[in-house]
Amino acid sequence: MIWKRSAVLRFYSVCGLLLQGSQGQFPLTQNVTVVEGGTAILTCRVDQNDNTSLQWSNPAQQTLYFDDKKALRDNRIELVRASWHELSISVSDVSLSDEGQYTCSLFTMPVKTSKAYLTVLGVPEKPQISGFSSPVMEGDLMQLTCKTSGSKPAADIRWFKNDKEIKDVKYLKEEDANRKTFTVSSTLDFRVDRSDDGVAVICRVDHESLNATPQVAMQVLEIHYTPSVKIIPSTPFPQEGQPLILTCESKGKPLPEPVLWTKDGGELPDPDRMVVSGRELNILFLNKTDNGTYRCEATNTIGQSSAEYVLIVHDVPNTLLPTTITPSLTTATVTTTVAITTSPTTSATTSSIRDPNALAGQTGPDHALIGGIVAVVVFVTLCSIFLLGRYLARHKGTYLTNEAKGAEDAPDADTAIINAEGSQVNAEEKKEYFI
Repeated sequence: MIWKRSAVLRFYSVCGLLLQGSQGQFPLTQNVTVVEGGTAILTCRVDQNDNTSLQWSNPAQQTLYFDDKKALRDNRIELVRASWHELSISVSDVSLSDEGQYTCSLFTMPVKTSKAYLTVLGVPEKPQISGFSSPVMEGDLMQLTCKTSGSKPAADIRWFKNDKEIKDVKYLKEEDANRKTFTVSSTLDFRVDRSDDGVAVICRVDHESLNATPQVAMQVLEIHYTPSVKIIPSTPFPQEGQPLILTCESKGKPLPEPVLWTKDGGELPDPDRMVVSGRELNILFLNKTDNGTYRCEATNTIGQSSAEYVLIVHDVPNTLLPTTITPSLTTATVTTTVAITTSPTTSATTSSIRDPNALAGQTGPDHALIGGIVAVVVFVTLCSIFLLGRYLARHKGTYLTNEAKGAEDAPDADTAIINAEGSQVNAEEKKEYFI
């Protein structure tokens, strides 16, 4: 019934076109590309149309729409717009089988057609990475394969490691059983080391159907390796009497067991003063007997590593010498005898201290000592003269007082003279005594 109705409509349309003489009209179409599962819009336009019918047909030459009348019972096919100048239809949930050449017909005399090719893109499946078995030992050769199916056209696979693309890979493309899509695989080969532990290796699939959003698969690497050991001292210049902490920094996978400390190839000689806490060796206070080679060993299931530290205990630096010299120089400057006497020796001492031509071996304390001795001698001499003068003055006063007393006690001048003579005798005795 559908075929008969279509034939009748075509007959009347052709007859009408012949009667109207509609020549020079031509339908216009465009190719369409759609992702599998999407919706395709097929449009046919005629710039000049004298009420001539338009029709869309599929690749199997089945009529889909004749003007605004649906001819094929397919729920996925719908009318978008129908007029004398345009016939647009939509095909939803497009599959790979819908791909092909569609025809728009304008029923003039003769009938004019235009072709539109519908391309359906096959979306690649999410990629999968194979070939990794955890853990991998350091130095082993690793081979990873990334694979994706269902792409049309064939998808492109790219590898990244530490966000850096790896170019040297193998690529393989195979046609699927439906002979429409492709299965693509890529293989990456590389030798691993400890720096690869925890690194994410990414396989990225690029395809035009993904709308600039690639599909990715990621594999985080787990690499086992022997420990690496390093000894870090708490001070770069260990001194006698001070504490010292030696830290054994060990890295490895699996994590190394507790470290072992030894000295000069044997056990620690003083456990009470050399305390091991975790990975640290704490020497409470250093002495010269601690000099030697200290060794730290770290072990895991892969292997063993060690590091050595040569300890040299230094003497505590003597900081008293500069402090002793400075006060001596200050004392030499202060004890110049200018405030006590104006002796030429003082000037000579001061001049000798400031003499720029003095030898380097002559130091300030020698000049100060000489000046001090001279000052003491002068001072003692002056004190002796002063005491002697004071002594003489006191005895002279006593002599004059006794003579005066003899004159006062005499009743007359003769007696006074006699008393005075007696006093003179005493005075002479005193004088002789003094001499």
